[in-house]
Amino acid sequence: MFSDDLDRLLEPCAPKVAKLARRLHAEVMRIRPDYVTKVSFGWQTVNFSLAKLGFINALYMSRSGKVLLVFQDGRLLDSPLLVDDGKVKKVRWIPFAPAIPSRSTTSPS
Repeated sequence: MFSDDLDRLLEPCAPKVAKLARRLHAEVMRIRPDYVTKVSFGWQTVNFSLAKLGFINALYMSRSGKVLLVFQDGRLLDSPLLVDDGKVKKVRWIPFAPAIPSRSTTSPS
């Protein structure tokens, strides 16, 4: 079952990273409820695909503590949010970092 696989994939992640990954997965599925999702333990990703088109994009939990929304043919997309590392030919991604709580700027009374 997908939810069990997702739990297993996210188990070694920091709680904030796992929470972010779950939120991004939910948002992608809200936008594209027709996506089929599958966990790939080999790539450490949550893959999104369409029946007729195959693999479209994925969530990747990086070792740096970010969650990347990876687009298979991202080089064809025109968005300033998409980045790459200069080593890839096709894919591009949008990095997301867990929210860092801000310290209060007010002093206690």
